[in-house]
Amino acid sequence: MRAISGLVAAFCLAALTACGSGAASQEASQEASPAASPAASREGAAQEQTRVVQHDAGSSTVPASPKRIVSVSVTLTGHLLALDAPVVASQATPPSPIVDGNGFFTQWADVAVKRGVQVAYQGFEPALEKVAALKPDLIVGSGSGADDSSKVYDQLSKIAPTLIYRYDQLSWQELTAKLGTALGLDASKVVGTYDARVAEVKAKIKPPAQEAVLLRVNPTEIPIFTPVSAQGRLLASLGLKVRELPAGMEGGAVQDEGGARSDIVPIATENITRAIGDGSLFFVSHEPAEIEATQAKPLWKDLPAVKDKRVYDLGLDSFRLDYFSATNIVDRLEKQFA
Repeated sequence: MRAISGLVAAFCLAALTACGSGAASQEASQEASPAASPAASREGAAQEQTRVVQHDAGSSTVPASPKRIVSVSVTLTGHLLALDAPVVASQATPPSPIVDGNGFFTQWADVAVKRGVQVAYQGFEPALEKVAALKPDLIVGSGSGADDSSKVYDQLSKIAPTLIYRYDQLSWQELTAKLGTALGLDASKVVGTYDARVAEVKAKIKPPAQEAVLLRVNPTEIPIFTPVSAQGRLLASLGLKVRELPAGMEGGAVQDEGGARSDIVPIATENITRAIGDGSLFFVSHEPAEIEATQAKPLWKDLPAVKDKRVYDLGLDSFRLDYFSATNIVDRLEKQFA
């Protein structure tokens, strides 16, 4: 139990995490000039095979059809796999209940294994030499959270063209679409399949009328997921209203390399009653035993949600949202609210 709390706390509070909006990804294909010589033809062909992409760390000239992508953000790897991007290796995290033996998130670990994705390195500090040894033609990394690689963007760019994207304050669909645009891949099928599933489930379920409060329980602070978080947007898409924090509590926004974040706000334990109010509780990435133990604590057992049994488990894979984990959450909520 301590293992998962420690790992997610590292994600959540050391660089606290869950999906800044950055500059919107744009692409502009470079057109070759008419060739007057074989050398000019070769130069023109090279230009036709690249594109200039705007991302959260600037702009990069990248291959139009990359063949060897290395992800230096385990959070982004699921999005790349959903797009069928040619990922050859990914950053991984230490083993825990939310990852497999490789350190890949369980929601997409089997897909990664089937596609032969290697472990680039394990841990949150990019291992530049190991990335270089993989001979990538494109590197993709995050600009927020514990797996933020923007601080070594210049070094990564010397290895291969590098794209950096923040994932906080974005829905997973928005992030997948950004990556698809940057890589020249169509995200509409992935997003469309998911949206159809959401519409199907929304028509079937009857969620609680009270506002939804998404949270984690850590030893000192309680991270609350706000309506702009990826998790908040997912619940809203199913017809739930996500609770806004009471006035004066927004000031605890997390700071990371890219500045203040508003998708997750840490609340002091003594303020949790006011923060939650009459809201229904949705626990993000907890083991069932942890949720039971939390409800039994003096501060929690008298909450309206606990008394009324409006306490829900979004699943261990609900902290990092991508196509795979978001679909799993929708399936769980269908069972809980059908």
